[in-house]
Amino acid sequence: MNEENILQMKGINKSFGGVQVLHDVDFSMHAGEVRALAGENGAGKSTLMKILGGIYDCDTGEVIIDGVPIGLGSVEEAQKHGIAVIHQEIVLVQDMTVGENIFLGREFQTKAGFVDYHQMYKKAAEILERIGLSTLKPDTIVRELSISQKQMVEIAKALSTDARIIVMDEPTSSLTDREVEFLFGQIKSLSEKGVSIIYISHKMDEINQIADSITIMRDGRHIVTAPIREISYEQIIQNMVGHKIEDYYPDYDVTLGKEVLRVENLTTEKVENINFSLFEGEILGITGLMGAGRTELAKALFGLDEVQAGSIYLEGEKCIIKSPREAIQKKIALVPEDRKENGLFLENSISFNMTVTVMDEFIKGISVDAKKEQQILDEYVNQLEIKMADTEQLAVELSGGNQQKVVISKWLASNPKILILDEPTRGVDVGAKSDIYHLICQIAERGVAIILISSELPEVMNMSSRIGVMCEGKLVRFFHPKKEEVTQEQIMHYATGGYEHEIYHQ
Repeated sequence: MNEENILQMKGINKSFGGVQVLHDVDFSMHAGEVRALAGENGAGKSTLMKILGGIYDCDTGEVIIDGVPIGLGSVEEAQKHGIAVIHQEIVLVQDMTVGENIFLGREFQTKAGFVDYHQMYKKAAEILERIGLSTLKPDTIVRELSISQKQMVEIAKALSTDARIIVMDEPTSSLTDREVEFLFGQIKSLSEKGVSIIYISHKMDEINQIADSITIMRDGRHIVTAPIREISYEQIIQNMVGHKIEDYYPDYDVTLGKEVLRVENLTTEKVENINFSLFEGEILGITGLMGAGRTELAKALFGLDEVQAGSIYLEGEKCIIKSPREAIQKKIALVPEDRKENGLFLENSISFNMTVTVMDEFIKGISVDAKKEQQILDEYVNQLEIKMADTEQLAVELSGGNQQKVVISKWLASNPKILILDEPTRGVDVGAKSDIYHLICQIAERGVAIILISSELPEVMNMSSRIGVMCEGKLVRFFHPKKEEVTQEQIMHYATGGYEHEIYHQ
């Protein structure tokens, strides 16, 4: 890694509508350095990077590349200086091809002035092969791709600019484990060639694996920059939130109640021969690699995926669940993996989102029992400590952690007996994660049976009374972390197929 600074940002200030969001921020890095940029939602990370990427102008301060102050009034200007930004939100043109998106605004042309599709698709194919997507055809329409494939196209687009500084904002949020592996390999290769990477992530395991150093921001200010090997996990958390988080994972050990759910030989298009029981007050962790069938199991229990064979028993009674409406009637709730797509009405108010599952309790015909509605809102706003202006604020305006709390409150209002949480802390900062962990335990203490689906092994290992590991649509092993020592290596052994076809029922 070159020890000379390729990038310096000095005294960066930025305000929106009179509210200052960046305060005299300094940021610098060397050529070939991989710098993690961490902080809670609202810390100013994305704003600082949008200034670097030419999307925002700073109010005061300067950006210096190779010792020369530059102006970054537009994305095009930033790209001219070798800066590329991969945003968390996918910004591809859906009805254009993969190749057209990769070279949008930089199309290859024939001597006659027409777009040279042959050359463009050839170059696009070379870039896709570099990141492990050789099977993806450059002439494929983007709309036809999965979310993870679209994310990889965003990465390919940034690589195509021959950028010297690449900003990656939560790049793995929708990638498969194999795609993450290819991405990390690409980051290492770019770093060795002198390309600097700014890596924004809430995932501490990724930061430790890929970063040389870390910069932590809080409340729009630079707090600390340190080599990743010289700062502990606890120090990172403390610098992000401004204080020690006591009992990050709550100490939860409850006596289990009666069996509320039993699944026997459950089979759908995506899962096969699933067997397990779930008890009152239990937190059952379900983990495995992406594509292992975790979400599909949740969908089957919630009536979203058709059950082809096997049986579901609720409190000992055999039942058939053909739709989410039937699942809700049977007191099953699902907090989905993608809260923005499937969990929230983003352009509606917090109050609407929190009460949508129980509106029939306070709306009779054209009459609204405002007192009853307010009781529901007050109970869950206070219990979940949702940070907001008021309940009429739009859900889209909340941070990721508070959005997730609203989704959870929506389902708690329906008084479920079984609560399925699919990746409940994805995209949530560390402070809000701890809040959600404590909330999950409080819900379980009331006797609600919880299925916690997560790809984050520390989360599953610290929160679950039992852990079920899935691989290729099968539930292949159960661990009991409260009764036995369980390691990440053991879990990954079974998650990656190293179980030699042994199937554990409980």
